[in-house]
Amino acid sequence: MHRRRADGRQAAARPNHPAAKGHKLDHSGRKQVGKASFYARQFNGRKMADGTPMNPRDDNAASKTLPLGTKALVTNLETGQSAVVTIQDRGPYVDGRIVDLSPSTAEKIGLSREQGLAAVEVAPIAVPQPDGSMKPGEAAPSMAANAY
Repeated sequence: MHRRRADGRQAAARPNHPAAKGHKLDHSGRKQVGKASFYARQFNGRKMADGTPMNPRDDNAASKTLPLGTKALVTNLETGQSAVVTIQDRGPYVDGRIVDLSPSTAEKIGLSREQGLAAVEVAPIAVPQPDGSMKPGEAAPSMAANAY
């Protein structure tokens, strides 16, 4: 799908859009395993892909492949600590990393700035679909069980 400018001409590809980086959005709700990193300090207050400013105290995250608005449970595979995040941004754009976490979220799962990276599992709870509906992810049943 190509975007059109107001004058009718085709707009240039957005360099930070996942398709521009060769990544397809994953609406499946399946778990992902890989490396998590911290948002760098220079991103504090900058506009994220969903248009909101990055707040280091919020549980927000960036993913190359999960749709914006996805709720996911991120678990540090070394510490076993978890936190629920909302995917609000695109990235990380470093090979081998699947998610960038806000400093608050990183702290909750036991990832320190000194470590920089941690092996994590990202288990979607709710995934926005192209038609506007929400699909339960693999973590949805366990999250529902913990709600009572």
